[in-house]
Amino acid sequence: MLSSIKQNRDANDFNKVTDAIVDGVRTVSLDNLEKLKYPHWAPSWDPNDQLRFENPPPFKHTDRGYFGDPAFENLYAGKNVEHKPLSPKLGTEIKGVQLSTLTDRQKDDLALLVEQRGVVVFREQDFKELPFDDILKWGEHFGPLHIHPTTGAPRGQPKFHIVYRRASRQEQISKLSHKLNTLGWHSDVSYELQPPALTLLAMLQTSVGGDTHFVDTITAYERFSPLFQSYLEKLYVLNTSEDQANASKRNGGIQRKPEVTSIHPLVRYHPVLKKKAIYLNRGFARRILGLKQEESDKLLAFLYSHLESCLDAHIRANWDENTVVVWDNRRLIHSATYDWDTDSLRHAFRLTTLGERPIASEEEFENWTPELELEKLKDLKEKIELTPADYYEKYGIKD
Repeated sequence: MLSSIKQNRDANDFNKVTDAIVDGVRTVSLDNLEKLKYPHWAPSWDPNDQLRFENPPPFKHTDRGYFGDPAFENLYAGKNVEHKPLSPKLGTEIKGVQLSTLTDRQKDDLALLVEQRGVVVFREQDFKELPFDDILKWGEHFGPLHIHPTTGAPRGQPKFHIVYRRASRQEQISKLSHKLNTLGWHSDVSYELQPPALTLLAMLQTSVGGDTHFVDTITAYERFSPLFQSYLEKLYVLNTSEDQANASKRNGGIQRKPEVTSIHPLVRYHPVLKKKAIYLNRGFARRILGLKQEESDKLLAFLYSHLESCLDAHIRANWDENTVVVWDNRRLIHSATYDWDTDSLRHAFRLTTLGERPIASEEEFENWTPELELEKLKDLKEKIELTPADYYEKYGIKD
């Protein structure tokens, strides 16, 4: 399969041509900094070795959705709460609930609601006004927070991921210099051994456009015939962050931790919903283990096409500067929309909680332990290097 390195640099990465270095720390240019409404949220890329860390070991994730009330009585307890579906099966929009003041019980309801509805859009929020530490504490209720290896973060706050589009019409135009469109469907950092469960994205500064698309990969999986489902459920995909790390280095950026390569089931089991979903990401999936290259390429291309054209399992979330969106990375893929060609600046922050190890079945989930995972990781290199025939002989489909 051809490498999926983007033709254009990711705008969330440091740009050695247009950005600046202040006191040894990479940051945005003074001109762009002056345009920020929230300059303390400006992205920085600090190369300090003391901020580097190793990939975290396996851990047992406790999903807060198990503790949520299916009627969401805690979350919807206020007098002026309004909530409506964005589509029959996917997405909910809420007004009258302030994320900044949620109790732990309300957060548990939120976890379950996000898992059941996939994505929840909150309007009229003051969440971005909280101090950094309060926001981090809020997120840690749902699990350990992810630290992105290459993208910008507020100075001294690596657990935040800054989404930043410079006030540059030329940067927007350049996105189409090698491509017909700017869509980039993905699930966040799916190369991690235990990728994100819930993601929160809070808008700081925006203008019209820039909507986010979401597709439900549970529904996409359920559309397949039972025979095809049973075949896909036995396949595993190689995922890696190597291209992302190399792209950051080429552009003068940073790398906070070593590259990571993981093997994930192509169809993963959601432990709270007890349903299965396709788990694929163009940016980080490289091949299906046990298949020859052409076989893997064709099957992946078919699956990507199915996911990305599944508009009857899709919603489109629009933004204003007081909108916060929370979604479940385990059952959704998403894509930004770069539909503006003006000098308007876009600025948001992301908080992402790590979830369980992607697994293929309920039985595997119930039996999984960090200790067993560490044993399996010893065979990672061998699995990757096996020929399709040798892989089938040792790990292949036998029934």
